[in-house]
Amino acid sequence: MSHRRITFILGETPPPRLDKALARDVPEDASLSRTRLAKLIEQGAVYVNGEIMRDPRAVVGEGAKVDIDVEEAQDSHILPEDIALDVVYEDDDLIVVNKPAGMVVHPAPGSPSGTLVNALLAHCGDDLSGVGGMKRPGIVHRIDKETSGLLVVAKSDAAHHGLAKQFEAHTVERYYRALVYGVPDANDPRLRGVKGANFESGNILKLTTQLARHKTDRQRQAVLFQGGRHAVTRARTVARFGTPPVLALMECWLETGRTHQIRVHMAHAGHGLVGDPTYGGKRKLARTALPEPLAQAVKDFPRQALHAAVLGFVHPVSGDAIRFEAPLPPDMARLLDALEPTRA
Repeated sequence: MSHRRITFILGETPPPRLDKALARDVPEDASLSRTRLAKLIEQGAVYVNGEIMRDPRAVVGEGAKVDIDVEEAQDSHILPEDIALDVVYEDDDLIVVNKPAGMVVHPAPGSPSGTLVNALLAHCGDDLSGVGGMKRPGIVHRIDKETSGLLVVAKSDAAHHGLAKQFEAHTVERYYRALVYGVPDANDPRLRGVKGANFESGNILKLTTQLARHKTDRQRQAVLFQGGRHAVTRARTVARFGTPPVLALMECWLETGRTHQIRVHMAHAGHGLVGDPTYGGKRKLARTALPEPLAQAVKDFPRQALHAAVLGFVHPVSGDAIRFEAPLPPDMARLLDALEPTRA
């Protein structure tokens, strides 16, 4: 196995812990994240003044010489599969794809193949320079299997590190389109009584809660107000459908990016997504609100009506601000076209 050695000197007043000092002072072009550095310490690949250091909490001082042996990227154990991809943008460092509904992002026990990662391994081939020591795509965010839309994936360690920092700092622009039951409105007394819900100017619904895995149903996320992870979603109404309006097309955007965030937040607000099997997306509509064929089409929509429509970020290598948009997928577009005559 071939290695490359990275050598540098710790600067003034380093953090006392080895892992934090390395994360601060490791050369940027080494493209080593804190997670990767922690693994290298654990593997005995980090030397300080010639001595192997295996304790991430070890105290280090200014001027110490650091050597890190990094293995060249290995081939992934995940098999490439020739699956067509809708590539929106690609360069040497990253790729942006428009994922179809029904595709899992990363292999898991229930979905060992047919995933976006399998497809990317085949598509990118030798262009993958290694992420975390492995020739594999760098997944920095995910969207659910049955959600369609835009994903950015790193092809290099430098891109993976830079993108991960942007997602961690919540600076990535992510807008979704969702078809929901009901119409959120600042004048709705019921909604004003929902804990964690409030309205900002422009009739923008803001949902602020904690989210954590449900205690009894491990496939669900639950809204909490103590514990869990902080989550903020904003949403505004784009269109209303029905007489009286019983459905709304929403534009939702994320301040944080938690599992199922939009789905569970909109359900918490009483405006669950059409077709969502996990958070109650099958509701009876008032008989007179929509013609029977349309009401049936809404009831039969086979997945959560959610699409990741906009993705914007700073290119982690060039520094350019880039932004992408993906049109609604055919199934959502057909349903909305059918509903258009009932637009309120």
